[in-house]
Formats: sequence, C-alpha cells, structure tokens
Amino acid sequence: MIVTRSWLNEWIDLEGITTDDLCKTFNSIGLEVERLQTYDIPSKIIFGRILECKKHPDADKLNLCKVDIGTSVRQIVCGASNVREGLTVVVATIGAKMPGALVIKPVKLRGIESEGMICSATEIGLPDFMDGIIEIDESVQNTKLGSDVNEHPLFKDDLIEIELTANRGDCLSIRGIARDLSAAYNRPLKNTIINTSEDKRIGIGRILNLSHDESHGINLRYKAINIDKLILPFVIKLRLAQIDESKKSAILSLMLYVTHSSGVILRAYEHDFFKNENDQVAKIELREDKHGFACVMSINNKKASTVGIIQEDESFVNFEDGIVLVEASYIPPDIISKKMQESKIKAGSLYYKTSRGSEPELNRGLDYFMKLVEMNSSSSIYGGVIELCDNYEEVIISITKDEIDNIIGADIDKTVVTKLLQNLGFNTSKSQGDTYVISVPRYRHDIKNKQDIVEEIVRLVGIDNIESKPFELIEENRLEEDYIWYKKRTIYRHKAAQSGFFESIHFVFDEKKVLKSYRFDCVIEEKALLNPIVNTLDTLRPTLLTGLLKAASSNAKNGYSSIKLFEVGSVFDKERKESVKMSMLFSGAIEQDSIRNFGKPSKINFALFVQKISDIIGEFELSQSETTHSLSNKYQSAKIIVDGDIIGEMFRVHPSVENSYDLDVTYMCELDFEKLSFGLKVAHKISKYQASFKDLSLIMPKSMRYEEVKTVIDSIDVDNLVRFYPVDKYSDESLGDNMSLSIRFVLQSEIKTLQEDDINIAMDTILSAVNSKLGIGLRK
Repeated sequence: MIVTRSWLNEWIDLEGITTDDLCKTFNSIGLEVERLQTYDIPSKIIFGRILECKKHPDADKLNLCKVDIGTSVRQIVCGASNVREGLTVVVATIGAKMPGALVIKPVKLRGIESEGMICSATEIGLPDFMDGIIEIDESVQNTKLGSDVNEHPLFKDDLIEIELTANRGDCLSIRGIARDLSAAYNRPLKNTIINTSEDKRIGIGRILNLSHDESHGINLRYKAINIDKLILPFVIKLRLAQIDESKKSAILSLMLYVTHSSGVILRAYEHDFFKNENDQVAKIELREDKHGFACVMSINNKKASTVGIIQEDESFVNFEDGIVLVEASYIPPDIISKKMQESKIKAGSLYYKTSRGSEPELNRGLDYFMKLVEMNSSSSIYGGVIELCDNYEEVIISITKDEIDNIIGADIDKTVVTKLLQNLGFNTSKSQGDTYVISVPRYRHDIKNKQDIVEEIVRLVGIDNIESKPFELIEENRLEEDYIWYKKRTIYRHKAAQSGFFESIHFVFDEKKVLKSYRFDCVIEEKALLNPIVNTLDTLRPTLLTGLLKAASSNAKNGYSSIKLFEVGSVFDKERKESVKMSMLFSGAIEQDSIRNFGKPSKINFALFVQKISDIIGEFELSQSETTHSLSNKYQSAKIIVDGDIIGEMFRVHPSVENSYDLDVTYMCELDFEKLSFGLKVAHKISKYQASFKDLSLIMPKSMRYEEVKTVIDSIDVDNLVRFYPVDKYSDESLGDNMSLSIRFVLQSEIKTLQEDDINIAMDTILSAVNSKLGIGLRK
C-alpha cells in the first residue's frame, strides 16, 4: 500500500509529526514500512507565470516566453508543445542545480537570450505523468510567484510504501491508514462527509432500473452522471503517477484515485450498454452465474461485470462525454475468497482489494467521486441513488476491563482503551461500568473475539509501553496432559540433537503441486486454504518430509557434505485433521573428512541410519514394505514396528529425488509422534543367573526374508529364551541361490544356571520348527 504524506494530511492533521516519527509509528502499530522515498527538489526552482508566448523567429519548434517569477520578468526559450500564455509553471532559475547535475546558466538559443528553464516533471525529479512542461492548476494551492517549489507540501513530499498482512484489508486505502494513525496519535479524522443538494436534479429513476431476485450477499449503489469536459487536476495526475497507476480515460483515472483514497470499489459503465437503441431507460439485471457469482447483466443478456471480480471490456466507458453509470460495491471478503478458491475464474485489478476487504460505507466513495467530477468538469449529476443492500448481522463482543488487563498483564487506563477503540471505528456506546460492549465495524472483518480486541489495544498502546513484570509462579500439579506432551516433545528433540541431528523448523504450509507430484494426499478442496500467503505455500502440509528435503538441499548447496536434520511438527490429513509427526533425514557422509578417514569418509547406509534412529526412539523392528508416496526407493524401505504396532516408515530416498534436490545418498524416516513411547519407567525383576549365548547359522533362500524366520520362532514356546537377533549374513558361489544367516540367541533361567543340555534342547526346538515350517536348517 503506497501513501504520501500530503495525501494522508487530507484525512488527518499531521502537523508537528515528522516523517521519521510517522514511519516509526507505522512499524510500532503493525503497518510495516517497506520503502521511504523523499521528493527533494533543488533550490532556485520556483513558481512562475507565462505572461507572453510567441514563436522563435529562427526555430519552428521553439517559443519565446516572458515569465513572471515574482521579483522580475525573465525571457526564457522553451520547446515544449504545451507551452502557452497564462500557464502557471515551474521555472529553474539561473544557478539552479538540476537532479541530473545540470547547472542552469544564461544561454543563447538560435541567437536569443534565455534566462532559465521551464521544467517538466521528470526534470525536477517527479514521476513522468504529464506530456511537456508542468501545468500548475487550481488544485495546487498557495503557489506564490517566485516562491521555491521545494517549500510547497505537495512537492516537498514523502512517499511511504507499507507492507500489509492479509487480514488488514481495511488499510488498503489512504483513509484506512489515516484511521489507524487517528488511534495511534489520538487525533480525529478530518470531516470528509459531503452534503449535496438534490434540488433541481433529474432523478436517476428516469434513466435506470435495477432488477434482482435476491441480494446475493452483496451491497450495490448506483449513481448517474452526464460527463462533459472532465479534466483531471494536477494533484490527481501526480498522485496516480506516484502509486504507479493510470488509466486511458479521465473518468477511469478519477475512479482509481477515489478507490485508493477512500477504499470504496468503484466501476463505470456506459449507459447505452444497458438499453436498446430507442429506449431512454437503462435496465440492469443482477443474476447469479454457474459459479455462484453475482453478475451485472444488460436486458440483452450481455454481461457487464462479475461483481467484485472483473469488468467486461465491452462495458467500459470509452468516451469523454456522455451518460455514465457509476457503481459502488461491497462483498464480504470471506464469501468472495471462498468462491474464488472453488472456481478460480479470471479476475481484474480490483479483485485484490475486494478479496482482502474493501470499504463497506459506499456513499463515502460515491459522494467523493461526484464532488471531484463537479469541481473539474461541466458535468451534470442525476439526483438520487439506486441501491441493493444485504442483511448484515452486527458482530458484538463483550469483554471486561479485568479480562483485558489479565490477558495483557498490565493495567491499561479505561479512558485510553475507550478512546483507542472509538478512533478505530468501534462503537462502545452500549458499554456499562467495567464491561465493554463493542460493536465491530464491518470493515474490520478480522475481529472475531475478545483476543482480537486485546490485540488491537496492545498494538496501539505499543508493546514497549507496557511495563514488564516478572512471572508469578504458583505451584500446581505439573503432571497434566499439556505438560506431559511438552516434556515428551522436549525429550525427543534433545535425544535427536544428542545424536548429531540439527532441528529444522518450517511453516505448516507447503506447495500442493510438489506434494501431489510425490503422491501425498492434500487437504480436500472444500477445506482448503482460502487466502494462501503465496502460491508456494498453498496447502496445509500432510508430511514433514518435503520440508526436510528442501532444507537439506539448501545445506548441500552451501557446501555441507554431511547433513543430519530432524523436525517435530503438525501435519494434516485430507480432512484437515491435525496430528504430530517426527521426521529425520541423514544425507551424505557419516562424518567430516579428516586424517582418520584419509579425507574420504564413508556414506550413510541403511544399517547405520537404523542405528541412529534407534539411539533416539529405542528398540524397534523393521518389516519390508513400500511407501504410499514416491519419495522412497522401494527396494530400501520398511515399516517401523514397536510392540506389534506400526509407528512409522524408514527408507532411502529415490535416486531421482536425490538428484532433483542435489543431494548425495539420503535416508529418511517419519514417525507418528503420538505412538512414540513416553511414560513412567517400570522396573522388572531380572534373573541373577548367568545368561548364555548361542549362535545358529541357517541356510535359507536369498529370497526369504528374516521376518518369516522371526515369525516362526516367535510362534513356538522355547524355554528360557530371552531374545534373539541376526548378527551375520554370508553368501558365495558354493551356496548358489542360498545364503547363510547367523542368529544369536540369548537364554537365561530365573531359577538356575543353564547347562549344555538345556541349551541344546532349546536349539533343537527352534531348528525343528524352522525346518518343518520353512524347510531350512543348519549350515553344514
């Protein structure tokens, strides 16, 4: 949002406030200043008036001008096409140093003395908004001949560009920004209400009818005007150039100016568009299209515009004189944004303001526009207005003084609170005692609850102006669910950090296009984000994996050869149900290059990655499986199982994905954080007798998975068997399609030291089971 100091001053008195103070105030109240530009016009550039203008005797394109500069009359040769007698102009006098370093000196042009230069806008450092020299008109007040231009507030101006958050559509106008300043400085807005007389004016009903079946949830107001000799004044041309906006016709440019100034969305239509050739009365029909948008239609079924979205080219005003219908519109931003998200039709330039929240007080914009037209043309305005209003249910919020103080943590004076809210446009007239009954203005669609009200108070009081207080700690039972959840999260984060992983934190938003390319299920369209921050963050993330890949890619591009990252955060399923995941990534070398590894450290592998994850979450089992997404290498992926429950997945990233992110060998896992163990540690009695270890080397087909062997051993009752696990795998040509798998068994009795016979019986039981069920046996 771009504002200028002089433009703001039309809505609020800024006397005594420097531009630096203004910028500091903007930043403190949440309106972040992104850019400040000062128009610094050099000295010795003054206002003058052309008393006489005639052709140069020796040059067709030059003119000899007698220019009154207040203290004297100077002869200046000028080649501008628009130079003429009677103009008030900007004159660079002798000795003036122009922005391009040119110094004005007396010169002869084709033998004629010239004592200065009549300037164009760009020559004095202003935007290029006028062909030829500057023509000062009545819109620029207090232009005393001979006075320095850089002393005039319109020329000695500051341009401020403000970065607004998506919810502050009420500040997408000069008046909206001034309203926040009114609260910040406790200065009233200037009275801009325009009282117009409708006497002796032809009623609009004689030339326009509006028909509709329902309100369609929108507000519309129409006025009519017979445009005649409309000329844009200097001030409006300059300000439109400063905000980088312009239109082909004067009426459209004026509308753009009023919209930027007041916040009201205005459109102009040709009167003839809505009527037949021989009719006097135009007829507008409001209909709903197939997408549910309200459309302005002619009696010939031609669309003029989709309200709040876009105007059709055919209905634009393409003349400078004639009857024009002026429309002011308002649609609640949540309604239009939701429909637009569902349909995604083509939108015009004003849709951004409509979708963020435009000014609902339509008369303010319409009357301001009509006033400017009357001041700058010979146009005649039709009396009355044709309107369509929706049913609006006022938002009322009740909050007590104690609630405000408790949330803020400080005692804010009641008078200060009341004044702030009133200056922001909130109605507090129904408040009683220490209870505020607050009516929220319609333009503040972002205010929904008590916390929003308190946030407004803190924003304008200033966080730095609220006295800091130490926390008052009251001992309570800490072992509540929230504390336990926090403690669990903290412990696992610390475990990951102790294992060498670095925490990576990302937005809960991600790019839908990328997620779908890897076959992740995104939030369904009915529950999708209405107003994404940017296109690359347009959905709630269903996984932490893509965020870690992006972070790893950035680290790799910065020269890191060993990358270990983790994140604990929220993800969302397609129904927008929230859950918490923990994900880890290990890419590249297992350690930094050093003398110990001869400068060639080994790459991460599946076994080492499994050990790293085990160091963080404890013991688990793996079961070969394929992931539902396409990030993984299907030959190196597995389910992670704890106590028979699947808690996550582990895999090597597919080589094509590694290449797309410029990564070396990379392994990842994602865990259901809620299923990770956390609770009181329970002590179990252990045997005081010595444990015995016995290895069996089984010959089995290479195609047989260890999981099959484990399932068989788990299914039989083996006395004194505590645990077992694979320790070695071997194959060579002599084994053919078979391999040797060595399994270590740990046996221990609760009542005695095991003898050799006890151990042999247990081993025989195991061998018999795997032989009968799997057809495998000992290696010879």
